[in-house]
Amino acid sequence: MSSSPANLVPLLLQTCRLSGGPADHMAIENLSFAWSAGLHWVCGDEGCGKTSLLRLLAGDLQPLGGTLKTPPGGVFWADLKGPEHDQTTVQACWDQLQTRHPQWNNELLQNLSEALGMERHQHKPLYMLSTGSRRKVMLIAALASGATVTLLDQPFASLDQASIRVIKDFLHENAEHSDRAWIVADYEVPADLPQTSVLQMA
Repeated sequence: MSSSPANLVPLLLQTCRLSGGPADHMAIENLSFAWSAGLHWVCGDEGCGKTSLLRLLAGDLQPLGGTLKTPPGGVFWADLKGPEHDQTTVQACWDQLQTRHPQWNNELLQNLSEALGMERHQHKPLYMLSTGSRRKVMLIAALASGATVTLLDQPFASLDQASIRVIKDFLHENAEHSDRAWIVADYEVPADLPQTSVLQMA
């Protein structure tokens, strides 16, 4: 797989012949790609390696080969679906993630929490939340993180329409940010959102 966005200024994250490791992400082989500032998409069917690619870009998985150049402003990635997070409260999750991201915006977090109806859940452990609310915990953190590169895996899944609109409005407003990249993995690009580049996974 090889592609690149038309505008590479500024270049925020770059792979060179990156290849996956264990069987769950062997779909990634000899990937060469670069992401500039803007809203980018990684698309494909179930099992094609979208999530594994995000985990590789985040450093959550180690590649078998290749190199990955990342920006000094950091990369945001969080997966709160696992049972190891069940007993952690919403606020504790945010507090833990904030320690990794020096550009964290607490005012934005509070605004998003209110817009997505999560204020009343702040002191609940994650096991008490619905799938959609649990996803909102991650999304709020991602948008408030201030990271140079933010990785989002199917951000609209399990959300109600009002919450989807909040997330889409935010992405639309920030798609042309001059020094941040948003890389979103999903089956396809929504028609109402911009696309700086699209990487189609086979």
